[in-house]
Amino acid sequence: MTGFARRQAVGLALVGVVAAASLLAGPDLLVRPARELAGRPVLFGALLVGVYLVRPLFAWPTSLVAVLAGYGFGPVAGVPVALAGTTASACLPYLAARYVGEGSGLVARLGDTGERFFAATGDLRGMVASRLAPAPSDPVSAAAGLSGVRPRAFVVGTAVGEIPWTVAAVLAGSSLDRLSTAGLSAVGWELLVAAGAIAVALLAGPAYRAVTTRR
Repeated sequence: MTGFARRQAVGLALVGVVAAASLLAGPDLLVRPARELAGRPVLFGALLVGVYLVRPLFAWPTSLVAVLAGYGFGPVAGVPVALAGTTASACLPYLAARYVGEGSGLVARLGDTGERFFAATGDLRGMVASRLAPAPSDPVSAAAGLSGVRPRAFVVGTAVGEIPWTVAAVLAGSSLDRLSTAGLSAVGWELLVAAGAIAVALLAGPAYRAVTTRR
């Protein structure tokens, strides 16, 4: 098996593992340990680190873990902790996609589409807009990896674009008297509309230039 074929096999195996793990382990598994460790900052911090490391494997939303950060640390410490964790965990699917490579078939088409998108917007602007858009975090990270987005632009763009989602989730978590599965939802329609509008505004210029160039 060639190195390229081996990377493709690893990529398919990872997709299968994530699909199976997401079905077997839901976010409700985090509620009880988070409740028990909320008054012990060091242990709660260790729990959060572990959750951020395995989050992409179980396809848990980044906002869910940010709610936990707000619940355990409050809004002041929770925001930077959650933002750092969200950005770091996003690097895992990004690096995995870069390792697998462009591939062929659907993977190649996704990579080509992403390359055209980031070529039009620029890596940094494209990443900020992608994070502001109400789209799942891990597919965005994987698409950026397949598209060859530069690591620095990926990290900075992710950190900037995730700010409103992270702040909203941390504030929601910090306001909870008792953590429950129902309390893990943190995004209202107002934030979805506002963040989506900013993403559209960021992409308006590149979209206009792309249309006028084709003419």
